[in-house]
Amino acid sequence: MSIISVLKQADIFYELSNTQLELVASICNERHYQAGDTLFEENTPGSELYIIASGEVEILLNPALLGKETRSAPEVISTLRRGQSFGEVALVDEGLRSAGARVSQSDTRLIVIPRDKLMLLCDTYSQLGYRLMRNLAADLAMKMRSTDLLVREQMTWGRPPGG
Repeated sequence: MSIISVLKQADIFYELSNTQLELVASICNERHYQAGDTLFEENTPGSELYIIASGEVEILLNPALLGKETRSAPEVISTLRRGQSFGEVALVDEGLRSAGARVSQSDTRLIVIPRDKLMLLCDTYSQLGYRLMRNLAADLAMKMRSTDLLVREQMTWGRPPGG
């Protein structure tokens, strides 16, 4: 499967033309991972966006970092598959990662897009930049709504305080 066909499956590249997808593909790297490989840890700097070409990736939160739990084993909050993206927040604010990511399936193939090169493309080709940022905002909004729903469910049905 080519990089362009993987990009076409990712929501953040919705409505990009073939030429625009070729420009994005020209700055991408392909990396292969095995089950258990850590891609990045929560609260570490990030400068890459990832698109899953094949396999699975788990998104992890470490409850000990919140100071509410004494155990330090991260909890899986989401499992992502082909065509899904992660690491988008690093594109927006260049801040620390809000979660960790770990490969959960052998022979996982990821398309990796460096932030600096993607931002240069967006600055150079304003229509590409507009579409990408619009799609990125929609993707992040959907993820925020999903997280909000999970928080509400936890508050309503979750563990009692101190339990």
